[in-house]
Amino acid sequence: MIAFEELYERAAERKGGPAELEKQLPKPKSANALARTPDDRWLSAMSKIVFQAGFNWQVVDNKWPGFEEAFDGFDPAGCAAFDDDRIDALLKDTRIIRNGAKVLSVRANAVFLRELAAEHGSAGRCFGDWPAEDFIGLLALLKKRASRLSGRSAQYFLRTMGKDGFIISPDMATALIREGVVTKDPTSQRDLKAVQEAFNTWRAESDRPITQISRVLAMTVEREMPEGRVRL
Repeated sequence: MIAFEELYERAAERKGGPAELEKQLPKPKSANALARTPDDRWLSAMSKIVFQAGFNWQVVDNKWPGFEEAFDGFDPAGCAAFDDDRIDALLKDTRIIRNGAKVLSVRANAVFLRELAAEHGSAGRCFGDWPAEDFIGLLALLKKRASRLSGRSAQYFLRTMGKDGFIISPDMATALIREGVVTKDPTSQRDLKAVQEAFNTWRAESDRPITQISRVLAMTVEREMPEGRVRL
């Protein structure tokens, strides 16, 4: 497997040098900063990702203040207690995108976050303390216990909150295949494990967060798709 230093050099050459490359590398939040993030902000971010999936992102962004009002600020305790009458009312609420399955996912994810809070003290503490070297374990947790949060949706949700981890964008998948880490777009647990091991190796070599390694890797591809606008 290629050394991270060579990957960095390739990306820097494409981006106009190391200084310009560094400007484009995001910095993940610390475990304590994530733990201090209120659980309602985790539910809000989860819900936004779910509603953006397969929809125009700008429309969701523009309507989001209305979502915050309609869902009472995404307080997990309140959203978890929504009864069928409240769900029916939301499905008639013009402030939001009235998709039944996605509206129900807010209630389901509120229950999930309440469970994490009971297990770890807060959902933020669970996410913050989860080790980056087992990022795929956190993805597996979201796939198993959260609603409509798997694959890139889960990866992008965690990135928006500042959790250290990767996003397997089309360009990142291309780079991973090129470097022999996987032979196809990594979606199986076996391939995700190989991806995690590769990132752990590059992390040990570079002493950089996985978030930055993910961006560097994507930037080595000739036609780069920004991680922040991947199709979910």
